[in-house]
Amino acid sequence: MSIINPAGLKARSYYNHVKIRPGTPVFPTGQVAWDEEGNVVGIGNMQQQVEQVYANIDRLLEGLGAERDWIVRTTTYVTDLALVPHIHPVRQRFFEGLELPASTLFQISALAEPELLLEIDVVIMVP
Repeated sequence: MSIINPAGLKARSYYNHVKIRPGTPVFPTGQVAWDEEGNVVGIGNMQQQVEQVYANIDRLLEGLGAERDWIVRTTTYVTDLALVPHIHPVRQRFFEGLELPASTLFQISALAEPELLLEIDVVIMVP
């Protein structure tokens, strides 16, 4: 695995610019704050939704037999930029001890259901 943060690009503590890992790329469905029955967890509560999304990503990884470190890129979609500070601590905890993936964040007007505040899409490299 290689991490590349080219000189002249803004450094951040919550992502790397490039994370290279050999393998087969897997592009799963983006994860939202749905529980197993499809109910929205944490209506109106970004903290709860972020926790649920990362728990769902863990379930996705487990189903693939994959590890967190195999995630090379995340794309986060939020409906309100003011809620972004709730994301970083959960993300840091999720990737604790690992090289962080590349990351992009977008503000969008809506997700699949009006109660959803964020969606996180990951790219996984399976060895």
